Formats: sequence, C-alpha cells, structure tokens
Amino acid sequence: MEHALEVYLHPGIEGQRMMTDGATAALEGDWSPRFIVDREPDKDERCLAIHASDRYCGLELTTEVEALAGGSLRIRHTLRNVAPGTYLLQTLTVRVPVADDQTEILDFAGRHERERQPRRHKLEDGAWVREFRWGRTGFEGPVVMVGTPGFDFHHGRVVCVQPAWSGNTSLRVDRDSATAAGVSVGELLLPGEVALGQGDEYSTPWVFVTASEAGLDPIMHGLHDWERTLSEHPRTQPVTLNVWEAVMFDHDLAKLKDIADRAARIGVERYVLDDGWFHLRRDDTAGLGDWWVDPDVWPDGLSPLVDYVHDKGMQFGLWFEPEMINPDSDTYRQHPDWAMRARDEDPRLQRNQLVLDLTNPEAFEHVYGQMSAILEKYRIDYVKWDHNRDLLEAGSDAHSRRPAVHEQTQAYYRLLDRLRQRFPKVAWESCASGGGRMDLAAIERVKRFWNSDMTDALSRQLIQRWTVQTIAPEYIGAHISQPTSQQTRRTFSLDFRAATAVFCSFGIEWDIRQASEADLERLSQWIDWYKANRDFLHSGDFTRLDLADPAVLAHGVVARDGSRAIVAHIQYEESASNRGVFLRVPGLDPQSHYKLTWTSPIEPEATLESLDPIGPLGQEAASGEYLGRIGFRMPRCRPQTARLVEITRL
Repeated sequence: MEHALEVYLHPGIEGQRMMTDGATAALEGDWSPRFIVDREPDKDERCLAIHASDRYCGLELTTEVEALAGGSLRIRHTLRNVAPGTYLLQTLTVRVPVADDQTEILDFAGRHERERQPRRHKLEDGAWVREFRWGRTGFEGPVVMVGTPGFDFHHGRVVCVQPAWSGNTSLRVDRDSATAAGVSVGELLLPGEVALGQGDEYSTPWVFVTASEAGLDPIMHGLHDWERTLSEHPRTQPVTLNVWEAVMFDHDLAKLKDIADRAARIGVERYVLDDGWFHLRRDDTAGLGDWWVDPDVWPDGLSPLVDYVHDKGMQFGLWFEPEMINPDSDTYRQHPDWAMRARDEDPRLQRNQLVLDLTNPEAFEHVYGQMSAILEKYRIDYVKWDHNRDLLEAGSDAHSRRPAVHEQTQAYYRLLDRLRQRFPKVAWESCASGGGRMDLAAIERVKRFWNSDMTDALSRQLIQRWTVQTIAPEYIGAHISQPTSQQTRRTFSLDFRAATAVFCSFGIEWDIRQASEADLERLSQWIDWYKANRDFLHSGDFTRLDLADPAVLAHGVVARDGSRAIVAHIQYEESASNRGVFLRVPGLDPQSHYKLTWTSPIEPEATLESLDPIGPLGQEAASGEYLGRIGFRMPRCRPQTARLVEITRL
C-alpha cells in the first residue's frame, strides 16, 4: 500500500536513500515509491511471484504468494536496491484486505504463566495496532482475526493473519473514510537494522492468511493440516517426564535415579533433566554460557544418569539456554563484549542474565561448539531449548552497537538448523519462559513447544484452548503437575490434571517420589490410555464447542471420516443454573448412528443428577445429525472436574 497511490493510511513501505560522498552523507529522496508490475508473473501449481519496480527510486519488489496444504496462503515481499547508495528500510509489510462487514477484531493478550488470552475489539475508522518488541514472539502470540460481528468457533466469516517470525513484529488493522479496511503485518524493524547497499535485498517474514466461512475452527484445522506436513512434525509424541518441579537445581544422582525407576514402572517414555547440570549452576544467578558439565555436582559426568535412563528403556532429554549469558560465568568474564548492549554498560538484568550476541561469529561458534561437545559425548535424544529474557537494548558490539534483533533472530535459526543437521536424531523443544516463542517459523524446526510455565490445570485449560488456534495439539507440551500447584497453590484431583493434559503432548511435571502407590497406579492408567489413543488424538480434527453455559468448557477430536470422536466436558467453575448444557458435536456423518460411552480412567460423577454408567445417552444411539444440531445433555457437575466421552459409529 503506497502513499503515492493516494492512500493516507500507514504506508506498506517506508524508507529513504542515503548517498555518500567522501566524508559527507546526505539523505536523498526515494522515500515515496510507486511500484509498477514490469513483467508477466512467474507461477506454478502452488506459487505465484509478481515482479514490480520503481526505476526512479531504484527499487525492485517481488511478491510471492504460496498455497499451502490445509488451505492457507502465505505471502512475502522481497525488496531489492538496484541503485547506487544505501536504502535505509524502515517498514515493509504485507497487507490483506478484509470485507466491509468484517468489523470485529479478535487477538490475544498474555503474560508469563497466562499466555494467549482472547480479547475482542470493534473495527472503526483509524488504526488498531499491536507491536511486539520483546525480541521474541511473546506470550500474546502475534496473530489477529477479523470477522463478522459475534463470530465464534463455528459461525461467522473470519480471516486470520499472522507472521512466521520469532523476533519483533507489528500488526495493524486500519481504515479511513476513503480506504477499506485491511490487515498489515510485518517485522518491526529497529532504527538502522536493514540498510540495503546496491544489489542487497530484504525479505519480509512469511505472512500466513487463513480464511473461514464457518468460524474459528476451520482456520485452526487448516493450520493444523499444514503443520502435519512438516518434516519435523512429531508422528508420535512420547510420554515425557521433566524433573524441574521435582528437584529444580538440587541435582542428586540417587534422587534422579529413584524418579527414573518410578517413571519407567508407570510407562514414561522420555526423561528430561532440566536446568542445573552445568558449570556454576546452583541457582539462576550464574553459569549461563558455560556449557560444560559441573564436576562438583556430576563428578563422573552425566553418563551415570544418561545410561541409567536408557537402560530403563526411556529416552534422555537435556535442558539448554543457548542464547543467554550470566555476568557470573567464565564466558562473560573472558568475553564481556559478547553480551548484547547499546552502550558501555550492560542492559538491566532479567532473571540475572543478559542476551548472548549470536551475531558475533566467535560467540556463535562458542555456543555451537560447546553444545555439540555435549551432544557428541552423551546419548541425548531430546533438547529443551529455553529463552528466558527479552532482548532489551539489543545492540551488537560486533556491529558498532547498532540494533541487532533482526540479525539475532536469523542467528537463532542458523544455530538451531546447524545443530539439527549435525544431530538429526535429536528432537528439539522450543521453550521461552514457557510459551514465549511459539510461532509458524519455529514450528518448522521443532517437534514440541513448552506451552506455559503455568502447570496449574485450571489455568492451563484456557491457555491450551486458545493455543490450539494456531498450533496443533501434538506440539503442545502439557504435563500432570503436583497435586497442589507450584504456581497458584490450588489443589486439584489427579484425574482433572490428567484430563487437562492428555489431548496434547502428554507428560508429568511432578516429584513422583511423593506420589502414593494409588497415585502411581492411576498415572499408569492414564499413560496407557494416552498411548492407546494418541494416534487418533493427534491426527483428527480438534474441535472446540460453543456452549450456552460460560462455566463449562468442551473440546475434542473428530475423525476425518466422521467415524469416531472423543469429547471432553470440563466443569470449569460453578454454574449459575441447574439446567445443564448440551454438547453439539460437529463433523460426524449426519446419516450414521453413534453410541456414546465414557472413556479414560475417570469415573464420571455429577452434582445434582446421577450419570448413566454406560454413557451420556445410556443404551440409546443418536444420529450424527442429531448430535450436531441438538447434541447430548450433560448435567451440572462439580467444579474443576472432567468427563471424557467416546462417540463411535455403529
């Protein structure tokens, strides 16, 4: 969207040329491009490339549009400077038009331990703007949906737009009295981050566009379909136990072996040693950047635990935070210039740490070499890659302290890609203080995301409900926490904690040495149920049900051929009435008949009414049309409880 075309909204490109003459630099014109298509588009079955240029400004623009599995489009611009001098690029965005009756905006707010919380706005003349300046994706998840008023999971015409980028981003929805509304999305560039010399070019992140005539769920299905075509897609997600909440920094081999014994006995398939294994790392004040095993804690290295876990038939995972550095580390003392900074002094600390400048080739090779040494020496099957602070004053000493978030993001991709190529059997998880880096660029490189540091099951219900809008459930790490939440101090039953986690990438975040024998037996039952059903849960269409009672949540998975479904009824809090709620299940075959049975280890119970021991309809069957239009009734149940229903075609 160019200003030269008599558009007075925020332009889709901003920049200007700088000419140099000896010691004199002068800013010239070229700040108002007017691109004209200059040849026939390049196209094939799935891709279209449109070429345009402005000879006066000395700029060329290529716009690529690609059709993806699942029905989404992704779009990006590439700008090339073909004239003498340097073109200082400030903004380049992809703009997507929306219909005149799509006047409601849905986006996410969020924070640490409360990611991706939905909120709605009315689209009016002017601009609605979200900027994500954290240097990483952020807890909100940069995504915007614009639709007809009142759209929900299954109703309304909606378009969803989001960038595939793990750094700074900007989202804008705007219109004025003369110009129709549209969504503009691109990388948020800091001053001077992109300076194009003659012959240089810059590509925007891919911008994903997904549309639906029937609410939010079809958008979700389209994105999940694409994600399931990716080379890194996890075909089967192992049951994962992480020891962080069990031991934190207290690494004791006997304790860790005891946990491994119990984990293997109940069917855990992957055991992860979290933070605390490397040099100086007794708490979170020291050690980041020193990626070698601390002999004071591990005098014989990690082999005694790694081998023990493998001998128990489980995979072994290990935690790293490669992009960070503590001032209290040997690496920082030797190379203080490797910390990102904009001035002589360091930025303010967050979690006692600074950002390691991966745009510096020496720092990059240091991290790559040390991680490679660990992965070469030990049989590591899985890496939890964490990122626990924002990129504050992220300048680079290697580049005259100019802003370097753009280059740091690219360096993160290079480091991860290089390690993936060298260690192709390692599965990688993305964690960033929980769900701070979950996006459509990272998902092409990892098999799992740690969705949130909040393991309280009640809070997780809402976080997961909206995370699946853009991320398929099999990517979303969800663990059974300890009975009383470490974060909120609320206490929940084991069944409620398990039912909350089991639709996603299922695991345990609990010191199971403290679990009773009855609890361990129950965990074993849930693990068996997950293993028996995970292929179905992670291949069908995830669905969220629109319900009349705000105290109840319901979600599930429906087979692509309509033959089967598993639906969870969650009594989130106390209902205001005794009427109960009807669950209408989409995606079933209208002409077929189905039986409904309880599934999972849960013994269903309600508050005012007894539940039939067979299922919600007892011995009766119902047609797919009936279940989709009328649904089956669930009475009011006790708060913070769950029931799982299997729907099977007769």
